[in-house]
Amino acid sequence: MKIRHPEKVNKPISPIKKKPDWIRSKLFNSKEFFLTKTIVNKNNLVTVCEEANCPNITECWSKQHATFMIMGDTCTRGCAFCDVKTGKPSQLDIYEPYKIANAVKKLNLKHVVVTSVDRDDLDDGGSNHFYEVILQIRKKNPKTTIEVLTPDFLRKGDSYKKVLEANPDVFNHNIETVPSFYLKVRPGSRYLSSLELLKNAKKINKKIFTKSGIMVGFGEKKEEILQVMDDLKAADVDFLTIGQYLQPSVKHFPLDRYYTPDEFDELGTIAKEKGFLLVSSSPLTRSSYHADEDFVHLKQNRKKNINAKSFS
Repeated sequence: MKIRHPEKVNKPISPIKKKPDWIRSKLFNSKEFFLTKTIVNKNNLVTVCEEANCPNITECWSKQHATFMIMGDTCTRGCAFCDVKTGKPSQLDIYEPYKIANAVKKLNLKHVVVTSVDRDDLDDGGSNHFYEVILQIRKKNPKTTIEVLTPDFLRKGDSYKKVLEANPDVFNHNIETVPSFYLKVRPGSRYLSSLELLKNAKKINKKIFTKSGIMVGFGEKKEEILQVMDDLKAADVDFLTIGQYLQPSVKHFPLDRYYTPDEFDELGTIAKEKGFLLVSSSPLTRSSYHADEDFVHLKQNRKKNINAKSFS
């Protein structure tokens, strides 16, 4: 009889590297956190904060800031970096736009971020659902600025234009990684298609701010990161986020290394020098992390600059 060694049978596919001190997220235990959780649960809403195991959830929810994930909790793709489950999604909830609009009202959000799973099963990729969500938020919360983080709508033609028709304040689509890692990290997507989406969004509505993000730590080279910055600038992208890839489990794409805070500062400085209007670069940076504060800060600076020019 052949003996099976447990240590070989249960050997992790890709062991998770121990996190350095600077990657630790802060713990919060406030009534605001539980209020946010209650509002989300009562409205049967899905948040990327929970589904993607975001390290910033306690901080953001303690500030009553949640990123809503529409069209369910099941994605039609299986990206190697993402912790959102993959499978056959459920039918769209036609009442979801109203639920989210009400939640935004109850949370008194000045800026809201709405993202989604990929819905390749839908003819329009879910663009009309985004449209309805934006319209209902705007109707119920006319002073709230709206940021959408959309899928790439790959092979869905011009369906993405429906999202732009609703006039979100920020149109975000994450590039996620450098081109050389796409087939392994983001196999269901295409780098050039994502760039084209961002470029077209700005062409169609020049008043909308466009935004994208990249994770580092897969094993990419510095010059590859800088090339992505140049590609995004060529696509007329306004905002850029750079964050550390955190391997969700032993079955996900293996983490190559943790970047230091100094390295993030350097990348952030380079991005600003390249002309991005807004840059967030840190180990815990995520697409929606501090998005509300950053957007308010940008508007204040722009107002100051306009006032300064009018008096010069």
